[in-house]
Amino acid sequence: MKPGSTIFLQAVLVLSAMVVLVLLIRFPLTEGRAENLDLFSIYLDPLILYGYAASIPFFIALFKAFRLLGYIRQNKLFSPRSARTLKSIKYCAYWLSALIIGAGIYIRLFHARGDDPAGFIALCLLAAFIAVVVANMAAVFEKIVQQGTDIQSENESLKEQAGEG
Repeated sequence: MKPGSTIFLQAVLVLSAMVVLVLLIRFPLTEGRAENLDLFSIYLDPLILYGYAASIPFFIALFKAFRLLGYIRQNKLFSPRSARTLKSIKYCAYWLSALIIGAGIYIRLFHARGDDPAGFIALCLLAAFIAVVVANMAAVFEKIVQQGTDIQSENESLKEQAGEG
């Protein structure tokens, strides 16, 4: 892959992280029940705190994807570090999926009787599905990178044996 494309993808990841961070900070202020609350009470809402805690695996996965693109730019895709990075992305995506499902269950159980949580639950299911798809893609890429790393190490050992003989 060309260095320009990996740099562009890294810039897209950084921009995505900044947009999500701004949304995490700004959204609680625009939420319906935040009209009557002070700033301190808005950010101490249990669901908002849960959202912040659930965003940690997302940001870790973005950071790991950033590092993976750096390995690709350095032509070190088939290395144990790349495989470990993909494994971390896979686990972060699975955790994110579980945390999103947990938020959907929380809203389903504790929503106000006048509210209809169907839209939020549908978004939770969609986001969890996307996270599971990302996790499975990372698992497939992890296996490919691991196989490539194994083949590369076998080739290096064969070259060493041919050089000795």
